[in-house]
Amino acid sequence: MNDSVNLTGLARQIVEAGLLDEKKTQDALQQAKRNQVSLVTWLVQNKLVQSRVLMELASLQFGLVYLDLNAVNPEFFPKELVSEKLAHQHRVLPLYQRVNKLYVAVSDPSSYQALRDLQFSTGMTIEQILVEDDKLGKAIDKLYESATDGLEGMDDAELDGLRLENTEATGPSQNDETDETPVVRFVNKMLLDAIKSGSSDLHFEPYEKVYRVRFRTDGILHEVARPPIQLRDRISARLKIMASMDISERRKPQDGRIKLKVTANKSIDFRVNTLPTLWGEKIVMRILDSSSLTLGIDALGYEDDQKQLYLDALAQPHGLILVTGPTGSGKTVSLYTGLSILNTEGVNISTVEDPVEINLEGVNQVSVNQKQGMDFTTALRAFLRQDPDVIMVGEIRDLETAEIAIKAAQTGHLVLSTLHTNSAAETLNRLRNMGVASFNLATSLSLIIAQRLARKLCSCKQAIDVPNELLLKEGFSPEQIGTFTLYEAKGCDNCHAGYKGRVGIYEVVKNTPELQRVIMADGNAIDISAQMRKDGFNSLRTSGLLKVVHGITSLAEVNRVTKD
Repeated sequence: MNDSVNLTGLARQIVEAGLLDEKKTQDALQQAKRNQVSLVTWLVQNKLVQSRVLMELASLQFGLVYLDLNAVNPEFFPKELVSEKLAHQHRVLPLYQRVNKLYVAVSDPSSYQALRDLQFSTGMTIEQILVEDDKLGKAIDKLYESATDGLEGMDDAELDGLRLENTEATGPSQNDETDETPVVRFVNKMLLDAIKSGSSDLHFEPYEKVYRVRFRTDGILHEVARPPIQLRDRISARLKIMASMDISERRKPQDGRIKLKVTANKSIDFRVNTLPTLWGEKIVMRILDSSSLTLGIDALGYEDDQKQLYLDALAQPHGLILVTGPTGSGKTVSLYTGLSILNTEGVNISTVEDPVEINLEGVNQVSVNQKQGMDFTTALRAFLRQDPDVIMVGEIRDLETAEIAIKAAQTGHLVLSTLHTNSAAETLNRLRNMGVASFNLATSLSLIIAQRLARKLCSCKQAIDVPNELLLKEGFSPEQIGTFTLYEAKGCDNCHAGYKGRVGIYEVVKNTPELQRVIMADGNAIDISAQMRKDGFNSLRTSGLLKVVHGITSLAEVNRVTKD
């Protein structure tokens, strides 16, 4: 039985007016409920029905007058009577007050919970006036633009539970009870929200007329707050105090670090960088959460044969393992997963990084400090006099570092490092272009891992039909066609745009005798890649399509992260 027979009120009026059929109206109701918005808002935002047509229909249904918001002056709206949180939550706008009666603009008058909440909050009788939904949303944003955005409705216990563990700051005390307290609470809320949402980075960005905060979650940036532009300098000062920076210096970039105690047993590090821009200091914070290492190799997304190749290379007493990919592709986690496997009492491990991002007990970690003369090559030379078993170099950037790493791999040490290249074949070309001899590459290299991070589909994913011809064109094999269900992102309350979490996509290549011959013959990237395929090692694209076959991610996401 079709649920559309249960349509009532405005939804039924929409069907009877011929604006949408019953099925589309029922689907819109369900989607609006999932996204926690009103039916009117959903229809307008998805351009299913014009805002003005809906307003006129609702006016007839509920017997209410309607108003063109463009014809009234927002300067006199009594915004102090309705909190910003309530206005956004129920999509209402206070228009004017008459004695003990408050007139509010609404686009969906069927929300009786909104009426009750407003009446309880204001102690007044509430009268509704209909307005167009798209104009209402803009008016609410504009009215509360100068209010203390994001500083209300916070959980005091959570915010007050945050404590700085790092060092002395060059500025006022973190416990200074002044007019900066709302800013302190706002910053704490942003940090806490970023941790809870599993974000990797926070961006505090000043512009001419707005100040916005964005989180990078599952590799994608999205806006989470717009505090008042007047607070930009105070927010920047607070973050710089927390990161032990010089708050008086606004003309030069600065680097700092925050150690935040979120519970009695857990602290999280933030790497902080400031950058002077045209309209103020942009501040970017990278969240460094060592607890992610507890996931283990099985959670990273390797196919069984790829995982075994990595474990076999880690079990060798010497050789060079290279992990490659663009910034933000998960190279550090892959390296530290390998180090955590090797980290036993009988193994001496030393790492040099710029900077150290994850603390791992039992590993001797060195951070690059150019001012003090501690660079990658200096640290590597020192490591070789420290009786090492395993060496990890954060990144091979030049010939000198590459030659020392290769020499260590050839003289009985296991060396792990990274390069910023797009594929395994390009990695070999990059090293040769640096000046590394083909003979040294062929004899020292054990394994190359090229990788990307793809967003995982949430459980709300929905199946789609795609013609077989298109699947073949995308790279699926004839044997795969018809054996799996293709899914796409849908979206629900528990995910972000239909995705939740990320999984690795890998090209794992062992240095076989055949590949060694191609390297020694100075084969180009095409020759090297062809030999890798002959040896049976999947490309990044093929590995990504396997994740689609298994229903882990979508074809659209694989196309996004494996573009040539």
